[in-house]
Amino acid sequence: MKKLQFIPVFIFLSIALFIVSCQNEDMEVSPLEETAVEILTTAGGIEFVRTPEAQFENLPDWPYDYKYVEIDGLRQAYAEAGPADGEVVLLLHGQPSWSYLYRKMIPVLAEAGYRVIAMDHIGMGRSDKPIDINYYSYLGHADRLGQFIQTLGLSDINLFVQDWGSLIGLRVAGLNPDWFATISVGNGDLLLIPEGVQPFPTVENPNEHEDLNFPLANLPDQQFPFYNGCELLFEGGSSQEGFGQWINYAMKDTAFHASEVVESGTWFPLSEAEEAAYDAPFPSRDYMAGVRTFPSLINQMPGLNEDAWAGLTSYKKPFLTIWGGNDPGNLGSCKTQQKFIDEVPGAEGQPHDRLPEAGHFLQHDQGVEIATRLVEFYGNF
Repeated sequence: MKKLQFIPVFIFLSIALFIVSCQNEDMEVSPLEETAVEILTTAGGIEFVRTPEAQFENLPDWPYDYKYVEIDGLRQAYAEAGPADGEVVLLLHGQPSWSYLYRKMIPVLAEAGYRVIAMDHIGMGRSDKPIDINYYSYLGHADRLGQFIQTLGLSDINLFVQDWGSLIGLRVAGLNPDWFATISVGNGDLLLIPEGVQPFPTVENPNEHEDLNFPLANLPDQQFPFYNGCELLFEGGSSQEGFGQWINYAMKDTAFHASEVVESGTWFPLSEAEEAAYDAPFPSRDYMAGVRTFPSLINQMPGLNEDAWAGLTSYKKPFLTIWGGNDPGNLGSCKTQQKFIDEVPGAEGQPHDRLPEAGHFLQHDQGVEIATRLVEFYGNF
């Protein structure tokens, strides 16, 4: 199997395994309870579940009423803040987070006069959640984003993307560059995988549950430094092997919790209330088909993104990279960030940076700082 250079490994598997080898404690993570849920069906026959509203009550720093766009008979949710006639800022989250990840950025941007829209991908957050894992596809997510933008009539968009939000958002931006006034990326990429390559083995029996004891729970809440400049301080197993294990874990592990993944990728600890907020969309495994499936969608990417990359490497409008400097996965590497700086014309001369006290989920660690920099960046054009 051909080794890929830009697999988005943000689960820090080799580091976690190192920590586990130094500990004698057994990891105890409670599995999600299986409960009876109401299964709904669209007019087109898509079976889905809808997370109860009670799950989203009293979330810390999250006062936003939700709005919805119907796509494919499903509700795609988004939070909105700021003046309705303001310039648009579109924020796209990754996996396994939701728009709550932007709670520190939205107020800064809205108070600066921008119309801020933070969308939840289908299967995530407050959006509807089809229960069949085969519903979810990379092109499906990208197509729905395009429909979302067109349905809301958004134009001259200031786009900020991270993690899977970048893999989806940068495809849409590369194919439709005229929709976007500026593009900003934090710990993200647009993968170019040759046609005919299967990056990872297909998950066997994906709907079976297993206790895989993936060692995320053993990572300390307060992250320690992973880098000396751009040099990783820890060496472990290959990113290829690590991401393959992550695909299997996300799809099958009985005890998968979104909050545990987010906690593992932040410099600063999450409070118990914040952890509960990240888990809120998924009260049981019945709601998790989308979040389980995301990592395996990488196998659908070969041969798909060349045209989108051509659009990005012709993009002359402002393009900014703001990286969480303590993300040891390939999305956090200096090499990935530098690729955009070197190859996107609009990136030339922009105030690119790496924030040292920020992990993969940099919006949690440095949300106010990032939003403040974005306001200054937008104001220059």
